[in-house]
Amino acid sequence: MTTSDATLTAAEATAVAQQVLTQAGRAVVGKQRPLSLVLAAILAKGHVLIEDFPGLGKTLAARTFAQALGLEFSRAQFTPDLLPADLTGSYIYDQRISEFSFRRGPLFAGLLLADEINRTPPKTQAALLEAMQEGQVTVEGETHPLPVPFHVLATANPVEYEGTYPLPEAQLDRFLLRVAFGYPTAQEEYDVVARRLERQREEVSVEAVTDAAGLRAVQAAVERIQVDESVGRYCVALADATRGHQDVLIGASPRGSLGLVLAARGWALIRGRDYVIPEDVKAVASSVLAHRITVKPELWMTRASGARVVEAVLASVPAPGALEHR
Repeated sequence: MTTSDATLTAAEATAVAQQVLTQAGRAVVGKQRPLSLVLAAILAKGHVLIEDFPGLGKTLAARTFAQALGLEFSRAQFTPDLLPADLTGSYIYDQRISEFSFRRGPLFAGLLLADEINRTPPKTQAALLEAMQEGQVTVEGETHPLPVPFHVLATANPVEYEGTYPLPEAQLDRFLLRVAFGYPTAQEEYDVVARRLERQREEVSVEAVTDAAGLRAVQAAVERIQVDESVGRYCVALADATRGHQDVLIGASPRGSLGLVLAARGWALIRGRDYVIPEDVKAVASSVLAHRITVKPELWMTRASGARVVEAVLASVPAPGALEHR
């Protein structure tokens, strides 16, 4: 099934989103909530940082979403010797026409998997930052627009620090969500093994639910999701509360409160609503805000973390009352 650039109702867009999640669930077992968060970010036109241990399905999830969404997929393995031109592409001299022609790099895709993003130096990370923020790359003074839609799913290993380059706060802030998959249950892990034995091959293929034009139509439907003033103010209050928390050195910026609204709209659409309720905000709050919070250095050896700060502000900031669909 594919969709076009025609206007979709919220119900039609929800149906597409649910089909995408169904296809993703065929490949990534037992991770419905993390998969829903990743899809919510994509529907909100955002980028996602998947930070978790090796072997938990991060790469598989990115490839699966590209297949289900019908997007061109590319993968860049980030290494210490990766250069910006390895991502953006470069000008190559063509002897046949005696001119330089631009050869596109892996950034020119609908969905880019930036694998182990924290293993490459800041100069290369900065090239990715321009692409994520501006939807374009600049090579030798020439600007080249990226495809629309364009999404980055980046992975990072949270336990290995040797030979890594921590992402600067400015780049972390560009990721709408940071998501962890976590270890599966024993039953889910057996399902992974059983499915592999059943299909008798390593690769997992899923059906395309839509295409690039169809995703743009679903994203347009997300833009029409209603956000009551009380919910918008609730998002602002949550972000503001992180700045005054006793454990925090730097709290979430205004991009954090905006990210709450945007991600909550994507989550609401997946849940089949054309309006946002406070529970949508709570569902995405930790993934949106935790990586935007810097804990005081003297607390780094304690259990203090951005996620714990978000838990605290969710408990302390009063949520709006029940909203009626209007």
